[in-house]
This record gives sequence, C-alpha cells and structure tokens, in this order.
Amino acid sequence: MTGEEKEEKTPVLEIRGLTVSYKSEGKVIHAVNGLDLTLNAGEMMGLVGETGAGKTTTGLSVMGLLPSRTAKVEAGDIFFHGESLLHKSAQEMEAIRGALISMIFQDPMTALNPTRTIGSQIFETLNIHNYEEQPKEELEARVDELLRMVGIRPERKDEYPYQFSGGMKQRVLIAMALACRPQILIADEPTTALDVTIQAQVLALLEELQEKLGTSVLLITHDLGVVAQTCDRVAVVYAGEIVEVGSVEDIFSEGRHHPYTEGLFRSIPRLDDDRPRLTPIEGEMPDTAALPSGCPFHPRCGACMEICRKQHPDMVTLGDGHEVRCFLAGPEENGA
Repeated sequence: MTGEEKEEKTPVLEIRGLTVSYKSEGKVIHAVNGLDLTLNAGEMMGLVGETGAGKTTTGLSVMGLLPSRTAKVEAGDIFFHGESLLHKSAQEMEAIRGALISMIFQDPMTALNPTRTIGSQIFETLNIHNYEEQPKEELEARVDELLRMVGIRPERKDEYPYQFSGGMKQRVLIAMALACRPQILIADEPTTALDVTIQAQVLALLEELQEKLGTSVLLITHDLGVVAQTCDRVAVVYAGEIVEVGSVEDIFSEGRHHPYTEGLFRSIPRLDDDRPRLTPIEGEMPDTAALPSGCPFHPRCGACMEICRKQHPDMVTLGDGHEVRCFLAGPEENGA
C-alpha cells in the first residue's frame, strides 16, 4: 500500500478514551480503561488479546449492547462518522444497529433462535430495517441472495438451526450481519467454536465479502495466526487498553514491540522453530477489580523497570501508524 493510499483512508469509527466498568458481587470491574482505537473505511483491523482483556466489552459498547444494570461507560466517547454513538437515543441506536453497524457474536451454536427457520431469521433482520417498504417478495429474494453469498443453497432456508453444522450456522450469522450492507462489521471470535478447516473457510468468506462490499471489519480474536492471514492493521489490547497498534507488517516484523506483544509471539508454535517447549507469558491477567499501579503489565514483564511500577506509560510513536505503550520504546528507556 502506498503512502498516498494511506492518506486517503478515512475513519468510520473512532473510540476515544473509552472507560467501561461492571458491578459484580460488590466489586467494580474495570473492563476497559481509556481505550483509543480508529477503524478506517474499507479495512480489516484485528483486536488481539487474552480472554478478559476487554475486547468483547469494546465491541458491545460500539453496538450499544452493554447490560444496563451492571455496566457503565465511565468516560470517553465513540464516534461513527464523527457523530457520538453514546449520545444517541435508544431509538436512534436501533436504527443504526444491524443496518449501519453489525456484530457477529462468539458462539454460533446459541446465537440463532432454535425454534425458527434460518430464512425467517434473516428475513426478520431485513424487515426491521425495511425503511423503503420493499414488498415481501423482494425481501425473500434478498434472503436467497444472502444465502448464496455465504455459500448456502437457498433451498435450505426453511430448515432449522439444528439441521446445520457449526460452520454453516456461522455462515448464517454472517448473512444476517451483512443483510443490510452495514458500513462496519464487528466479528467477535467468529472462528473459536469451529474446527481448523471450517475456520479457514469462514475467514476466507469474511475477506471475500469485506472486499466485495467495502465493509470495515473489526475482528476480535486471540489468534495471531488469524490476524496475519486476514487483517490490514492490528491493535493489541491488555487490561482494557491498547498497548500496541500498527500495520500487520509492523506487528509481525522484527524490531521494537511491547513486551506483551513479544510474549504473545513467543507463546505460539511456529513451523520453522525447533524449540522443545513454547515460552508462555508468566503470571496471569491482572484482577480487573484491583489493577496494579503504573503499567498494568509490569508484574508479568521481564523487562520491568522501577518507573514501570510507579508511572503509567503513554503511547510512543515508532513509525508511521506504529505506536507502543512502553517506557522501553521512548526517551525514558534508560531511566530509573
């Protein structure tokens, strides 16, 4: 991609300083902590991190689907084409959700209604946002078109979810998510419940549809292999904040990275690596009800300095679009 092409990228989604907490069993869980993220038009961006890092909460925040009784947006904002989503009314969000911004949820086994045919569920998605009041026949034709688009014969639209495999259910969910040609698709671990062969098929389908429809995709995953295969840019999230962001080339190249990113790479198997054992990241994700002072990664970091225990690091720019939240990457690297 040339420099000119990069300049032409325009943001469709901007998350600024998003802070989200949950109340659970008398504790306050700090799920997302000042998270900043930009998704550009027509790109596929990977949001990578361990379970509990705040990835799904970020996606639900964009969709306006946080549980109202337990979750609270403490600070920050989310902008869709420059307009705040957090200041939209419930009615306005209903019009946006599904039509302009869609989400594929984690588990295809439970995301579909088992008592209704898959065709009727896709039809309902179309009918809810049928602002032009298209006749039923046109909507039914669109259902057939969507099923063909995701590789399912339209003749199967009168079948029920139990008659489909996990991979086919995931294709149905993708069809539903793309029904109204959304500008943004949030895919939350779309391949986790699938075997390796079906994973590859679903990812190839997402790539194909993203290129064909020009939809911007935020791919939530813990799998760096998936990111390398499909994404344009990557944001690495830890304890509810972005610790590194850059192009796939930036993240997967040799050079300076956040220690957490380096730890993720050391803990995954490689065909060209003859090590007898992988090197996992020591320790566990911090208790989000009692985050450590300073850099939240410092208790697990082999390169921890005194300043890391006391002070929270800012983002440091390493190159065009490549940023790292670490003192080792900045002018303080020889300090304390």
